[in-house]
Amino acid sequence: MALEMKVPSPGESISEVEIAEWLVQDGDYVEKDQAVAEVDSDKATLELPAEASGVITLKAEEGDVVEVGEVVCLIDTEAQKPDSDDSASDKTSDNKASEQKTDKQEKASNTSTEDNSKKEDSQEKTYASGSPSPAAKKTLAEKDIDPKDVKGTGRDGRITKEDAMKAEGKPSMGTPGNGSRAESRSKLSMLRRKVAERLVSAKNETAMLTTFNEVDMKPIFDLRAQYKEDFKAKHGVSLGFMSFFTLAVVRALDQFPSVNSMIDGKEMITYDYKDVSIAVSGPKGLMVPVIRNAENLSFRGVEQEVKRLATRARDGKITVDEMTGGTFTISNGGVFGSMLSTPIINPPQSGILGMHNIIERPVAIDGEVVIRPMMYVALSYDHRIIDGRESVGFLVAIKEALEDPSNLLMYGDIKKALEL
Repeated sequence: MALEMKVPSPGESISEVEIAEWLVQDGDYVEKDQAVAEVDSDKATLELPAEASGVITLKAEEGDVVEVGEVVCLIDTEAQKPDSDDSASDKTSDNKASEQKTDKQEKASNTSTEDNSKKEDSQEKTYASGSPSPAAKKTLAEKDIDPKDVKGTGRDGRITKEDAMKAEGKPSMGTPGNGSRAESRSKLSMLRRKVAERLVSAKNETAMLTTFNEVDMKPIFDLRAQYKEDFKAKHGVSLGFMSFFTLAVVRALDQFPSVNSMIDGKEMITYDYKDVSIAVSGPKGLMVPVIRNAENLSFRGVEQEVKRLATRARDGKITVDEMTGGTFTISNGGVFGSMLSTPIINPPQSGILGMHNIIERPVAIDGEVVIRPMMYVALSYDHRIIDGRESVGFLVAIKEALEDPSNLLMYGDIKKALEL
């Protein structure tokens, strides 16, 4: 019995996926629940598990875009699992020897027929793949374009003069030098194409503006130096910077609710909960999992959730639901060495906070020049619903909380806040 495996729905509003990679070969024996393929949707990369044990027959190629519900492979559930013991191996060897002898005899008698057939197939494919008409051939020659790089729209795929006129040659790269000038071309994954589309949309459809400030990180450095070992020993996670920033964002969103809002047509939706998206780098590109109801989490809760989501994203196990929604985003370009940037809004959200690397710099404090670990922070926001007063005030509120965490984020009781 052949079981048809269809593409399951990765989530609401997703109608198609791309076969990113087959993890098995055509004809392999697979076990039930074994991952047989990785599929890309416009939100995540997901594994496709075998629905039964048996021999698999692939019905789609890597890179194919298939509809949800479409059959991508068959599993012969009645096929026997290959026997790996020595006796089976010996039998297989004997059978192969006799089969090879018979095959050689058959091949010898069919050689001339196959050669003729191959020649005919080759000629047909060359023509069908797009041999140009005389006029098209001349046009392509003038443009210095290889006919193989042009898709024909004429009969049997023939390249017409119109196809040749529309074809664009490779842009000039100047006079070649003596070094290597090799290049490669690869198809963008569906996830990367969707990210690109959303970023362009954010730039074109929002009145995006960015405001900057700087934060003295010494108070957080001192707290972490004093308590990080006890924190990790008790909770199993490190006391990182993300919990301080997340809770500072929660506090600032309380003070400036317009930053925790979105535009829906002619209306503004303001949320009383804080679902904070965190941008992380995954194997397939940028992913933005969501910390749900961050306003209800402690330092321990934030750090544990950040670790869980980041690990799942980097292992390719993140689900669409874990990346759906979010009312505000935090992006940490500092882990890659970024000193200053203007982060792009994650639509339909209205604000994103950019963290950057921490550099020791001379600053003036109480009339004296001292060396402090400083970080530039940036807030990109949608000016359609967030005014300058709110945006600047929001970023100042974050700066205040990060420079006085023991009072503004821990309410004067550090050990209680860290649950030590």
